[in-house]
Amino acid sequence: MPSLLELDLTPTYFDPVYIWSDVAVPCTLSCLLQLAGGCVLGVGIWTLASKHWHISLLSTVTYSVAAGVLVFAGCLALIGAVTGCLSVWRENRCLLLVYTFLLLLIFLLEAMVGILSYVYQEQVYKELELNLNTTFSKSYSVDADKTTAIDQMQTQFKCCGAIRFEDWEYSQWYKNLKTSSNNKVPDTCCKSVAPGCGRRDHPSNIHYSGCIYRLSEEIEDHLTILGAVGLGICVLQIFGMVFSCCLYIKLKDNKLILHKQKIH
Repeated sequence: MPSLLELDLTPTYFDPVYIWSDVAVPCTLSCLLQLAGGCVLGVGIWTLASKHWHISLLSTVTYSVAAGVLVFAGCLALIGAVTGCLSVWRENRCLLLVYTFLLLLIFLLEAMVGILSYVYQEQVYKELELNLNTTFSKSYSVDADKTTAIDQMQTQFKCCGAIRFEDWEYSQWYKNLKTSSNNKVPDTCCKSVAPGCGRRDHPSNIHYSGCIYRLSEEIEDHLTILGAVGLGICVLQIFGMVFSCCLYIKLKDNKLILHKQKIH
């Protein structure tokens, strides 16, 4: 009577149980991780592409770093998903270890983005309060990128100046312009933007509220999205790591059984 170790306990490739438990489930999980990676990559690219003018007005790189790390993590997730499927189909433990390492790295990166986003969220307004007025007064009409960013912000948020519209009176732009123009504020402060409309600073003509309030609110809301994506999807990486470890142990046990069969 053969012992249990002498029996061929390795699954058959045509066994429905084997196909479901050892192929379908891991590949399905890898596809989910690939979708999650695509989501992370998309959010990161969207941040860098559509919010780039926010970034140019901030004095720290935390916001852009968080978005950049998400892009990197998303690319790793796409590579990891392919590696995971290959490791399952080939029953290759080395590839499975690479896959597990990638999942761990992605988990750490996404967790870092999540934590960083929520911590920085509390500091955004203070940072803008300290630096935004200086950016307005010294960089407008001097730095082309920041000038474009300020104009875009004033138009989009329907605001004028950093804290209030009177901020423009003390700006380098106003000092350089008052000899050649009667503008009190840039034309982008106007409710209906037109060349020279900034000459009248009446409330019926220009926006009176400063941009700091809307900008800080916009950045804080977007940091919430970055944090939720980072922390939410990193939970999926935990399931992936647990499953890949279990599969690694199973493949190792199967190899051990085959080795003992050959000995006997």
